[in-house]
Amino acid sequence: MRKKIEKQRILILGGSGFIGNALYKELLSYFEVHCTYCQQHGAFSENQIFYNFCVEENSMLLLLNKIKPTIIISAINGDFKCQFEAHQQIINYALINEGCSVLYISSSEVFDGKFRHPSYENDQTLSETASGRFKISIEKLLLEAIPQQTAILRLPVVLGINSPEILHLRQCIRHNANFEVFPNLIITATTISKVCQQIHYIINKSFFGIFHLASTDMVHHDDLFQEITSKMGTKMPIFKSVYSSNENSYYAILPKENKFPKSQQITIAQVIEECSLNEEIMSIK
Repeated sequence: MRKKIEKQRILILGGSGFIGNALYKELLSYFEVHCTYCQQHGAFSENQIFYNFCVEENSMLLLLNKIKPTIIISAINGDFKCQFEAHQQIINYALINEGCSVLYISSSEVFDGKFRHPSYENDQTLSETASGRFKISIEKLLLEAIPQQTAILRLPVVLGINSPEILHLRQCIRHNANFEVFPNLIITATTISKVCQQIHYIINKSFFGIFHLASTDMVHHDDLFQEITSKMGTKMPIFKSVYSSNENSYYAILPKENKFPKSQQITIAQVIEECSLNEEIMSIK
């Protein structure tokens, strides 16, 4: 008889958030998935695989020892000091359980102190914001302590028909309100559906290292949202142009060292296409 292979047990920290909940829906049919939610998300309290966990109040190590995950996906929010201590406890758990992998959801914020060119996986990080510096500290913590068990997943602007940014755009269109765009800002982007596919691929391949889950090309911020709105076929919002400088600056991450196969890549044109679809078409898909 063939030995039965048990499913990987995945714990998504921050499973009630935009990224975490999309990952939960993507992975649920293929793995044993557990998630956390904080107290303000009471709607998840009746779901038996969602655990109430607030990083400021609860012990990460107790949660890990209870669930015993083989893969930890960290998309958690909260107080920076408490988050840092929680990731130290994740490392302690992973050191004892060497088969455990940690996927940390980071972002392009780790490069928000660089403006002259796009950033690649192995570029030196530099941030001018508290959030960016915090993410750098967590990346460094994980990569130094458990490099063979860590995947750093840096995200650009994440869109999609139900993403906060596109929902805000639709609201601005509906109410003829201002929508801020940055004409001199060059960015990369992706969609939540592509992020989930890519993370699923990383899990299946047991990859570790640094990954930029971004489009393979770049676009000016204002052009991106004007094209999305134009393709929606509706009236335009009031685009309010915001200039931080007189020259182009980059807030763009690009994949270079760890590229996905063609089927797992995404372009700006594909981002625009998906974001401009209406909810009824997407629900049929």
